[in-house]
Amino acid sequence: METTFVTTELPGRTLVTANGTYLYGSGTSYLGMARNEAFEKLIQASFAAYGTNYSSSRLSNVQLEIYAETENYIAAWVGAEAALTVSSGLIAGQMVVKALEGSGTFFYSPRVHPALWRTPADCYQGNYADWAQEIAFQVGQTRSKNVVILTNSLDALYAQAYDFTWLNQLPANKTYTIVIDDSHGFGITGVNGAGIITQLPALPDYVQVVVVSSLGKALGIPGGVILSNARLMAEIKNIAFFGSGSPIIPAYLAAFLQAETLYQQARQRLQANIRYFTGLLHQPTIFSSFPGYPVFYTPQHDLYLFLLNRYILISHFPYPRPTDPPITRVILNSLHTPSDIEQLAAAINAFSASVVA
Repeated sequence: METTFVTTELPGRTLVTANGTYLYGSGTSYLGMARNEAFEKLIQASFAAYGTNYSSSRLSNVQLEIYAETENYIAAWVGAEAALTVSSGLIAGQMVVKALEGSGTFFYSPRVHPALWRTPADCYQGNYADWAQEIAFQVGQTRSKNVVILTNSLDALYAQAYDFTWLNQLPANKTYTIVIDDSHGFGITGVNGAGIITQLPALPDYVQVVVVSSLGKALGIPGGVILSNARLMAEIKNIAFFGSGSPIIPAYLAAFLQAETLYQQARQRLQANIRYFTGLLHQPTIFSSFPGYPVFYTPQHDLYLFLLNRYILISHFPYPRPTDPPITRVILNSLHTPSDIEQLAAAINAFSASVVA
């Protein structure tokens, strides 16, 4: 049974509806920044300085320095040569795809996010581990000397980490551009939340990496980012997608630059919540998960209704198309209190006991 909940306020640790208040274990605001009161105050103050919107072009003869300042900060944070902010993660992915289209033969890993599609045919179901074992052979069969490989950084739907050791197994007689969508890792995974770019193995000179990401998930900023070397970034800035689109609302970037301590604190709380939750579970094997990540997938779809009847709402909906089967997940965030975690774990333990029995 699918139920849509209508609310007049954004959920944080709870969801308020006409039918009552639910403990909320869903969404992608992993660090809880969308309902972080201190962060909200920074944004409100930044609106006073920058206004509510900026609908100009990044090519305009009037330039707001907040964009370059933010991009330099992000590049230094993650260890990239260059960073570029854009209006969404979807636009970030499409800009990179448009810039690279025609530069080489494209290969896609299974279930790549739509941000990296050229057409819907680029998305297919499959097992990432199997694909990773085969990709070196596959690219070796192509005559093209330039290869573009596109993949997610992890599987946020089924809560699976991705191994990237295959990057060092690619044939050395070609050049490679690896495009990675890190939207569900950036801000929480890697060194100090810097994401996949800090988790990759050392790479040979013939492999270059481009990372695209939403900033709206963990970081709570309505926008996207591209991370790459300076040469490729210059090419990306030359396509029409960059100059013709409006940038991120600058007030959010001003708040972002002041929020480093808030992000660090939120990451610490999230990791504490993950450790506490996993330690309380009696039957953790009902979930697919990996260390340090706040998403817990289960094929036990009945868990959704079991928790719903106890006023706990978890993630359960078809994705990415409305005709797809539902995906059931428990998602933690930094706003959850220890008592929230205890309530959630106790209900899940009751469910798992009934399943085992």
